Amino acid sequence: MLTLFSALVAVVFYCTAACRQMLSLTRRLPPRQGLVSAASALAVIGHGVVVYTTLSAHEGLHLGISETVSLVFFLIAALLLLASIKKPLMPASVGLYPLAALSVVGAVGFPQSSIEYGFTPGMLTHIATSVLAYAFLIIAAGQAVLLAVQTHALKHNHLRGIIQVLPPLTTMERLMFELIICGMVFLTASIISGFLFINDLFAQHLAHKTVLSLLAWVLFSILLWGRYQRGWRGLWAIRWTLGAVIVLLLAYFGTRLIVQLLHG
Repeated sequence: MLTLFSALVAVVFYCTAACRQMLSLTRRLPPRQGLVSAASALAVIGHGVVVYTTLSAHEGLHLGISETVSLVFFLIAALLLLASIKKPLMPASVGLYPLAALSVVGAVGFPQSSIEYGFTPGMLTHIATSVLAYAFLIIAAGQAVLLAVQTHALKHNHLRGIIQVLPPLTTMERLMFELIICGMVFLTASIISGFLFINDLFAQHLAHKTVLSLLAWVLFSILLWGRYQRGWRGLWAIRWTLGAVIVLLLAYFGTRLIVQLLHG
């Protein structure tokens, strides 16, 4: 009962915050950041309860696809809420909060069978750094989408609506790269901890995940090198960001989905 109630709270307030933010971005209502933040906080609290109850439903950590997606989007929502105190990141909630709401529905309504992991320090380090890497880099992808919308509007001289309330283009771009750098720190830690604490990362059931994770790391590294050595920006940086995030998503979720379908 607690899980269902918390899920309802999370879904309702995620949708409330996203809708209110959208109305502000489209200038249909005046900005009310306090209202959006309050709704976001209630949603994150409800989502946190759902994450706790679904992950600890059995002994160890119960990490099926739906539970993992829910955990990642809980961290995304929490990071957005905390970062918005100092950074203008809340516009990304328009796209990310509805996905967070869907992740809550998936975790509660469609729980997945999965291997249950024990609480070994090495495994916990790998899991924690992995989900934090996904969270930061998915937020960066959301920021890249907003940046693409903003770039397209400016290029075609559409200076009304959402463009009037978004931060300047240079600020949006700087925030995207700050998120990528944070994500890369955790992705690097995740890969290193994987090699240290997981036996045979290139075994058949882990090979695709390992190779794609390394490929994503290489793509993000090239992007950061291009940014700070060659001045990459605009659509070129946006495409690299979205492409690298897609590869990273395939590394875990694509591989896990295929494995569960083959064994399910």
